[in-house]
Amino acid sequence: MTEETDLRAEDVMAHFIAERGDLFEEFHLMAREIPETVDLVRRTAGYVHFYENQTAADQELSGPMRELIATCQLCARNDDRFAPNHVRRLYRMGVNNRLIFEAASSIAPIVGWSTIAHVAQAILTANDPKYPYGELPAGGEPKELTIFPELSLGRERAESGDESLLQTPEWRYVADIDPELARRAAAFVDHCLVAGGVKEPLLGPGVRELIAIAALCARGEVDFAAQHIRRAYAYGMNRRQVLEAISCVLPMTGALTVQIGARAMQQAERS
Repeated sequence: MTEETDLRAEDVMAHFIAERGDLFEEFHLMAREIPETVDLVRRTAGYVHFYENQTAADQELSGPMRELIATCQLCARNDDRFAPNHVRRLYRMGVNNRLIFEAASSIAPIVGWSTIAHVAQAILTANDPKYPYGELPAGGEPKELTIFPELSLGRERAESGDESLLQTPEWRYVADIDPELARRAAAFVDHCLVAGGVKEPLLGPGVRELIAIAALCARGEVDFAAQHIRRAYAYGMNRRQVLEAISCVLPMTGALTVQIGARAMQQAERS
């Protein structure tokens, strides 16, 4: 018999579904056995993913931005079951496929470009009427992109400088050994993270860094995360936005990711 008897499973699930809009079937089993655990999941996930009645007035990142970060991280973990549900949530927020793919490109330098293919698979599954989780808007992908604040953020760098991957010590070392490898890899990374400033993307360099930073913290890469945090700051992103971006991957990577992120932020701010 479970010792967690303070909460009724039915009440926990009713709140969860009302706030999130839908829920996966396994949470019903979890709630019957460990209702207090699931309720804490509800409260924490609701806060970092911007669920109804779980937000706070001082949070800075928008719901669409949080969902983009979460969807990319799910696809990076090859979670082809949960990710389409998040694509549908993005659709309901007015986010189109082009923007989802730009977010996927932002995480690809950290976790590999196969993640972009997993994002494509999530989009295909989300548009399949047979996929049972979450409501698909009429017509699928939004015809027009709904503007949210991050589309205008992180587009101007405070100071000039060469941002190419080829300028890092590690890739200069690689270039001495295999210059063609270095050139081709750098071209991909520089394209994905918009090295040198905005060209035509919907997501500017600073906002793309939020996605990359969360992925680096999920991988435990404090030093590299600190480098990317400094770049995010250079493009005008602030520490609250960076921390909120990292927290968006807490549900699928654990609270340790946020702790790693805090170390990276402290290191970036000491430099």
